[in-house]
This record gives sequence, structure tokens and C-alpha cells, in this order.
Amino acid sequence: MAVLSKIRQRSALMIAVIALALFAFIIGDLFKSGSFSSTSKDVGSINGKDISFEDFRIKVSNVEKGGQGISSTAAANRVWEEEVSIALLSTEFEKLGLRVGEKHLLEVLKSDPNIGQNPQFLNAAGVFDIAKFKEFFKANPSLAESLKERERSADLNAKFQIYTTLVKAGSYTTQAEGKLQYEMESDKVSFAYVAGLFSTVKDSDVKVTDAEVLDYMKKNKKKFKSEETREIEYVLIEDKASKEDEAEVKAKITGLLSGSVVYNQATGKNDTLAGFRSAKNIAEFVNSNSDIPYDSTYIAKNRLPAVDADKLFNLAPGEIYGPYVNGGYYCISKSFGKKSGVNAKASHILISYEGTQVPNQKEKRSKDQARAKAESILEQVNANPESFMMLAYTSSDDSSSQQGGDLGYFGPNQMVKPFNDFVFNNSIGKVGLVETDFGFHIIKVTDKQDGVRLATIAQKIQPSEATSDKIFTQATQFEMGAADKDFYQVAKSMGLTVNPAVAVKAMDESFGGLGNQRAIVRWGFEDDSKVGSIKRFEVANVGHVIARVKSIDDSGLVALSQAKPYVESILKNKKKAELIKAKMTGTSIEAIAKAVGAPVQQATDVTKANPMLDNVGQEPKVVGNAFALSANKLSAPIEGNMGVYVVKNIKTVKAPAIKDFSSYVAQLKAQSANDAGRALPALKDVAEIKDNRRQFNF
Repeated sequence: MAVLSKIRQRSALMIAVIALALFAFIIGDLFKSGSFSSTSKDVGSINGKDISFEDFRIKVSNVEKGGQGISSTAAANRVWEEEVSIALLSTEFEKLGLRVGEKHLLEVLKSDPNIGQNPQFLNAAGVFDIAKFKEFFKANPSLAESLKERERSADLNAKFQIYTTLVKAGSYTTQAEGKLQYEMESDKVSFAYVAGLFSTVKDSDVKVTDAEVLDYMKKNKKKFKSEETREIEYVLIEDKASKEDEAEVKAKITGLLSGSVVYNQATGKNDTLAGFRSAKNIAEFVNSNSDIPYDSTYIAKNRLPAVDADKLFNLAPGEIYGPYVNGGYYCISKSFGKKSGVNAKASHILISYEGTQVPNQKEKRSKDQARAKAESILEQVNANPESFMMLAYTSSDDSSSQQGGDLGYFGPNQMVKPFNDFVFNNSIGKVGLVETDFGFHIIKVTDKQDGVRLATIAQKIQPSEATSDKIFTQATQFEMGAADKDFYQVAKSMGLTVNPAVAVKAMDESFGGLGNQRAIVRWGFEDDSKVGSIKRFEVANVGHVIARVKSIDDSGLVALSQAKPYVESILKNKKKAELIKAKMTGTSIEAIAKAVGAPVQQATDVTKANPMLDNVGQEPKVVGNAFALSANKLSAPIEGNMGVYVVKNIKTVKAPAIKDFSSYVAQLKAQSANDAGRALPALKDVAEIKDNRRQFNF
């Protein structure tokens, strides 16, 4: 940027000033980072047990190394969750006195394919050999520590299995619960009702204040529990090309179409250079002038830019199209003709057998059994081609069975060779049987696509240095102006837009529509970031973000802006309910219907297990009240999910008495099968957890 060039041209005095500023920055950072500060050396604590920063940092580093591009913050969040879970569960294991024997530990280790299926640890019969396992680590003492780490992990997993089993065993479903479930499903009630729906009252007729929303949240703290949050609003000044920049790129790429004359200093003469139209070596010409390398592959029409696809696909060989805009680039393309069948679409039914690495096997079978079944299915398909989709759904061992075997479009050599050769060497509609390492495939070729080969020169539409300098100046002026003036007024005066505030937590990475902007979130939680603090950030490939801390919420509740839409709806409905109840006067259901201006409706044979009212939805309170009434009795107004109701019981039919409720007990047990998974969240909910990660550079 020109601004940086000018700075580099300044005098030695400027260099000295910058050096002093950097020194001050480093000293300040030392104070803030903890070298001279009193911040905690622990990354946090769980129920009084500290987690040292150094141990935590090493674990985060290990996750980063094995996490395939995972960020430092994401790694820290993952390790933190693991540390919290392990600490809480370990305490429970100790309370219960859980111990794991050597045999149990060994079984857990063997379940790891890297151990249980490792050829180094298998005997001649292909069975895991404990003696070989121990001998290996005795002969490789350098790996002993990694084994200890695996053993610690296996010990925890084994104890967790025992713990989960104990929790499941402690969850018991009684016959009385089974009987209640039977009655809820089988008792029936029929009733007349009048519904004063909330939707009949205008939202403008009921007002809800922020104070009322906050009061509701405080009364329901558990539901709205949250970590400390910051609301950060911002102005985005995009670093994008101006119209003049776009015109310059367009003119530059247009100029490549025809030849040009260039003075050759070596010969002292003018050289005539070929243009895109007449260039002999088209690949070299494209690579010399394009921001995207030359691609010689044939491209199907559906992969071309949608707006220009028809014209590009139908170019005659040697014909040129453009300039046109595609994804932030100005392009010109030259056709080198079409080719048929560059992509293919096929469906298949996979019949695998024992020994193939297929995770979705529907049944165990030998190779001969698999071949026989595949041949049988092929006969069925040939006899009735319409049966292919259903046979794939019921018989295929591939995940594509859920799509009727459809694999979509693919190019040459994307499938294993026998599969690829069958598809690309046969015409549409051909069905056949092919064997691969995955098993036997009944294949149907369903479509093929023609492709076009294009030589395309693409030049990125990006801001010039002058434009970037202008944008930088504008961003700096706004930052300085907003520092001591109203943020909104300064934005308005400069024709800029203040984006809605984003609520973030200390360890968040995502920042609204800008995606991962950890630097902005981290700044928002620094000790010197107060309400009203402003800072400018340069975001690569986006522009300048001038952020302002709008609010700091350390109440332990979610941000008001987040909870408001949900809570406001609840409170409005409560106020609407009072207005509707006031209208529900009368001694008969007909009189109440007239007062409300709603019809009398009928509900027939409704159960407690499925309290559904036609054209309304689930209304358990209404149905429960109907069951509680005796015949022909009228209820008081009932506040339900969708409105206020008055019901009149017509008849209640009790289910016939039965002696065996075992099927209902089994049903309830199945519903509670995952209850053990609620133990850890419950432990976290009551634990005393201190999180100091924001003090460290994650």
C-alpha cells in the first residue's frame, strides 16, 4: 500500500518513534500476558481442583498437531471440555470406588484397531497375543510413555462403561408407570370447546418492555443460564474494487485479445506479440496472463458459470467469448471443441461379503454367497428394470441405498477401475455385474454428459493501490471520529452502516456474518475494553472492521438481544390471554362462543398421549382439563399453547382393564435408554467451574 511506502520513506526520527512504540507495546504485553501481572497461572479449576496452564497448553498443542488444521481456540475449547468431563467423572468414579482389572483394561485396549488388529500383536492364527504386545513395549522403551497414556485413557473408558451401566441399572420402570402409559394411550375423551386464539389479538395491542423480559429471565435463570457475554457492534468498510478498477481490469483483459507491439531492447526493434486469438501455445499464453492456471479438462455444462453457460458451451471451436464476470474475475474464453460422455451418472446395488471393508453390510455372507445373490438380483433387474430402485433400497450394502443406489455424476477414474470401465464403456441404460474389492456391483448407467474444453484467461477484480489507500484513510477517519463522538452519528455522516451487535462469549471464534474473527472477540474481553471502546481491525480479503463494545453482560444470563424474541412471544401471549379471558363470559359454551366471536368446535376420542386439536396443534392442558370434568360440565378459561379455551365434557371413555402392562413398560424403558447420557450435563450444571482461558492467548 502507498501509505506503507510513505512511512518507509520517513526519517530516522520516525524509525526511532516506531521503535519506542514497539518497546512500549512489548512492555505492555508483558504486563498483560502475566509475566509481571497477578493473573492466574492456572487455566481454570473444577470444584476446587486446578488445571495448570502448562499441562493444558501441551494438550492443546497435541490436538492442534493431530487436528488437520484445527485452530488454537477450537483446540483449547475441545481440551477444556475433555478436562471438565474427566475431572467431574473421575470424582464420581472415586466416590463409587470403581476399579478396573487388568483383563477389563486389556479388552478396552484391544477394541482399539491400532492395537487389537495390529499385525505385530497377532499370533499365527490372527488372534491378539498379550505376550507379543508386552514384548513389543519391553523392546521399545521409548514408546512406554505412549502406552501409559493409552492405558490411562483405557482405564477412564472402562470406568465410564461401568458407570454408565450402573446409571442404567438404577433407572427402573415400574408396572404402575406402564399402567399409566396404557391409560394415557387408551383413555379417550370427547368434548366441545371454544378457542380464543392468540393470533386473533394484534401484537400492537400488547406491549412488552425490556425490563419485563429481563425479569422473566431472572425468574427462570436455569433456562437462560450463560457465560459472560459482550455485545459488539461494528462498521464494515469493504476493501473492494472501484468502478474505475473494474474498468481497468476489463480493458486490460480485452487488450489481450489482439496482438501487441513491444520494443525489444536487445535487438533495438519492435516485436509483434500474438494475442489470445492467434497465440500458438495457448497453455503458455494463458499461464502468462491469467490469475488461474490453464485447465485442459473437458467441463460439463452444469459446471460452467450459470449466466454464461449456454454461450460458453455452444461456442464453435476457435471462437472466443468475453469479457464476462465469473466469481470476482473478468474472463475471456476460447473453445477447443466438445467431447461426449465426459461425465457419467450411475446407480448400483452393492453385495459385499466377509473380508471387504464395507461398514453397512446388511448380512454376513461368503464370497460365493454374495456372487449368487448378486446374480439373482441382476436377473430380477433384467426381468423388471423398474425394480432397481427398490432392490437397491432393500439389498444394497452401500450408503447410496437410501437414494435408490444413485451415485450422482462423476468423472473418469473417480471410481475403482472395474466400475469406471463398465460405466464409461457402456451406453445409457446398460445394466451389468462387476466385481471390485468392495464386493459385487449390479450397475445401471443412467446418464452421460458432454463437455467442452475452454482456454480461459481470468484476472481478479481487486482494488488498486490508490483505492485501498482511500479505503484505509476512510476507515482511519471513522475510527478517530467515533472515538470521542456518537458512533451512529459519525457513521451516518460518512454514509456508513452500523451492523447489528453480535453477542459473543470469551472463547468464541465466530463473529456474526464475518465468520472466524477471533482477534475481534479476544479484544472485546480484554481488561481495558469497556462499554464504548472502539478499535479498527484489518480483515484479510474483506476490508476494515471498526468495532465498538456496545454492552457487557456478566449477569450469568444470555444476552437480552438473544433471549428477547423468544421471551417477548411468551409474555405477549400471557397479556393476550388476559384480554381473551376477559371476553369469555357466559354460563353456556354457546354464550362464551358468541362473546369471543369464535365457533363451538368438537374434539372426538382424544387421548392424553396425543392431545392434538384439529387445526390448532398440541394442547395438553386443554385435553387434561377435559378429562378432569364430569359429563356436560363447563371448564373455566384454560390458557394453552395457542390460545385460551373453554371446554365442555361430552363423554369420557375409560380403557378396558388389562392385567399385563409389560409392553408399555418396555416402551417406557426404550424411551429412557439414553438417560445415562444426561448424567454428565447434570454434573456440569451443579459443579463449580472457573474458566480463566481468556487470560491466555487462545
